[in-house]
Amino acid sequence: MIALTKTLTQTAIKPQQPSVKLHTLQQAAFLQEVLEGLGDGILIVTETGELVHANAVAYHICYQLNQANYNSHFVPSAIWDLCQSLLDSRSLLSPRLMMLSDEIALDKSTIFHIRVRLLYLDKFQLSCLLVTIENRYESLKNTAIAEIKKYELTSREAEIWYLYRENYSCKEMAAKLYITLNTVKKHMKNIHAKRQYFLANHH
Repeated sequence: MIALTKTLTQTAIKPQQPSVKLHTLQQAAFLQEVLEGLGDGILIVTETGELVHANAVAYHICYQLNQANYNSHFVPSAIWDLCQSLLDSRSLLSPRLMMLSDEIALDKSTIFHIRVRLLYLDKFQLSCLLVTIENRYESLKNTAIAEIKKYELTSREAEIWYLYRENYSCKEMAAKLYITLNTVKKHMKNIHAKRQYFLANHH
């Protein structure tokens, strides 16, 4: 297990002119803002398990994954196990090309896609593990929102399309929305017709 703390990225700065030093600090602040603004969780961990950085999304996801554990300020073991697997496999391929991925499911609508790759920072003579954590539900939801607008779906069709994107069956959709199976099938037929029309007219 690794202690999870939110830390600011520290940049090694040699004695420089004030304007150069200010520019370097501004760059570090800019990169910090970029990392915090990402929709995916980002963890940077050294090969020895020392946490270099965790953005706010990563902190929140790790808290979710550790919900059954009172010690919730630690990176989930499933993530660190994947990191260790990558480290153990370094001799098989070129380290710079290696990446492992896995999925962690809490329930049907909470699935996290984890990717781990080795990150070589030649300038700092340091190699780290870059862990990205994607909330599959959030990604699917954002995709569905864009498609609903693109295909000009009605509010009911939008509800059904959300569920379809979450891999609900027609029977499950009917039960969740308190409508008949035939009504779901009718809406799905209309949605696919709108999609086909859009695709036919935007090529």
